[in-house]
Amino acid sequence: MSLKMTENEITLAIIQTLKDRNKLQFLSIMDELQPYDIAQQYLNLPNKHKNKFIMYMPTEQLTYMIQELDKEEQLLVLEKLGIERSTQVLDLMDNDDLVSLLEGLEPEKVEEILSEMKEEESTIVQNMMKYSPETAGRIMTNLYVWIPQTYTVREAVDKLKHFAELAEYLNYLYVIDENKELVGVVSYKDLLLADMYEKIEDIMFSRVVTVDVHTDQEEVAKIINRYNFISIPVVEENNKLVGAVTVDDVVDIIYQEANEDIEKLSASGKAIDFNTKALVAAYRRLPWLILLLFIGIVSGSIIAGFEETLDKVVALAFFMPMIAGMTGNTGTQSLAVVVRGLTKDDLDFKEVVKLVMRELWVGIIIGVTCGVLIAVIALFWQGNATLGFVVGVSLLVTLIIGTLSGTIIPLILYKFNVDPAVASGPLITTINDIISLFVYFGIATMFLSKLT
Repeated sequence: MSLKMTENEITLAIIQTLKDRNKLQFLSIMDELQPYDIAQQYLNLPNKHKNKFIMYMPTEQLTYMIQELDKEEQLLVLEKLGIERSTQVLDLMDNDDLVSLLEGLEPEKVEEILSEMKEEESTIVQNMMKYSPETAGRIMTNLYVWIPQTYTVREAVDKLKHFAELAEYLNYLYVIDENKELVGVVSYKDLLLADMYEKIEDIMFSRVVTVDVHTDQEEVAKIINRYNFISIPVVEENNKLVGAVTVDDVVDIIYQEANEDIEKLSASGKAIDFNTKALVAAYRRLPWLILLLFIGIVSGSIIAGFEETLDKVVALAFFMPMIAGMTGNTGTQSLAVVVRGLTKDDLDFKEVVKLVMRELWVGIIIGVTCGVLIAVIALFWQGNATLGFVVGVSLLVTLIIGTLSGTIIPLILYKFNVDPAVASGPLITTINDIISLFVYFGIATMFLSKLT
């Protein structure tokens, strides 16, 4: 197969091999593709070709492909495979991927799947499922290499060769004592450079960075990112080694956590995607939107309270949406900065003060720039210097307040152990709307005699 073929050309070539029942040609195409690409080709196929596609796929390659599919597609493929072949696939699947597949399924379905597996693999998966969701124990893998500290480098290399195909990553070998407690780590590089008869305990790094089985997955991702690890060992009580979290799982965690933050920032709270039904999507969005509706009534009351001011200076209404919109937008931008900062790491008091002062200066710079610009526009448009002053000063003040509210509100929530992403964009926008209207009409009322 030509490596220069486009994705569509590959799809057409696969369909042709399936039509011709040319299994050898089909397998030659599969050998050129990565598991993700194979999964995409499977999804792109017309349904009438999918059964033959998975029938021709070697079991090991099929397992890699299934791990690239979402849960619904995984279950559909397993059903098509039948009991015997699906059992082979389940036994080959990485345990962390299998646990992810079983999450959320009915207990009867979970029991049915586990009963079809080898007893040893089934026991491992059941033990992992005892840990809370989104913890190191749930996302760890048992596909790692460990060695006793009494081994020589030669013995360690021999074991590494024996288990090379089973391990997800060979960058680190974890060293344990007679009680299976983690006492050190040796890198693959260290083994290559060491003398073959040297003891592992003499070359191992004994100060090992670990995570507990109950550590939150987001914290695991932070630690791996902090130390630039490829994987990190997972331990239970008494420092017993039970697994490892690998960098590919961390990428999945970061992607998942980012999606969760986006959902919270958009005030949806729960996942809504292309496949979510309209009724479910509406149900998930309504609570926040109803809250914002009632808060919005406050904005309407403010406008009603300054009705006399608006009647006398109608031009004020032209600039009102612009001031409210810019204030809400700058608050949301500051909120995003805080959420990203807290996701990356915890902020101490010094960093919080630095962040607030930085955002204050950002608000002042933006406020002065936009305030002067809009004041000039208002002056030339209406020929009224006082109107330009009112609009310009209002925008300056509200942009400063909006920037600070978008910074301080999520920090306060975080201080009280509330997820700062809950201080969603729409909420901060609505709060800033109320503030901006008060400021705008308050300043306008003060100068009403000069505006008319």
